[in-house]
This record gives sequence, structure tokens and C-alpha cells, in this order.
Amino acid sequence: MLINKKDQDAIRSHFDNLTGKVRLVMFEASLDCSYCPQTKQLIEELSGLSDKLSAEFYNFHTDDEMVKKFGIDKIPAIVLLDDSDKDYGIRFYGIPSGYEFATLIEDILMVSTGKTSLSAKTVDVLQNLQKPVHLQVFVTPT
Repeated sequence: MLINKKDQDAIRSHFDNLTGKVRLVMFEASLDCSYCPQTKQLIEELSGLSDKLSAEFYNFHTDDEMVKKFGIDKIPAIVLLDDSDKDYGIRFYGIPSGYEFATLIEDILMVSTGKTSLSAKTVDVLQNLQKPVHLQVFVTPT
């Protein structure tokens, strides 16, 4: 078990605020992916903490249609979708551990409720973008 009992209880408490369902779609491979087994276990454990969460698993090398659909180019990868299959473009590459785990929990809440903590001014600026923007955030513990 990767998520201990105390943390499970805390996460369940956060998940009480989920309003819509969220699909955790993971892409993995068994041979050439160091963190895929742990990431899969984490997603399985996490999805078991709320009836509003479900998990799906696809092989990066054989599920070509899904890989292409979501634009996955490295693994492990996690995609978050809402209950209407809306893709907000949220992707987690690598195992979401440490601070990234808290970010995953917050992103699940945002996808479920459809609300962010962005200011009204920021939302207005983003809605007025004229061209697509590709934003990537890289995280390292050092």
C-alpha cells in the first residue's frame, strides 16, 4: 500500500467536495517504464477512495488510438477527464509523489467541480487568448 490509512482518511475528506465524476486515465508499459508499476498502484489506490473517481489503464505501446487521442509522448502519464469526458489538457508525467501528489489531488477537485482558484482577472485574460498556448510546468525536488 502506497497511501497509508491516515493519508487515505485525509484524502477522503478532501474528496467529500467532489461534485462530478473524474476519470484518471493512465498510460503505462511493463518493460521500459521504471515508475509505471508504482504509479499504477497509486492511481488504483486513489480511485478507490471515492465513488466519483474511476481509473483506466492503457499500454503506451499498443493502445495507439488512445495515445494519439491524448497526445501522450512519455510514460507514466495520467490524464484527468470530467464526467462529460471534457479534457482540460491536464497531464502528469512521471510518478506524482511528494508535492506533485498534492497537486494531483487539487487538480482532481478542480476537474470535478469545474472551478479553479484563479482570479477573475486571470480568467478574463485567458478567455481572451487568440491563439492556443502550450504550457508545461517542470518540477524537481532540488
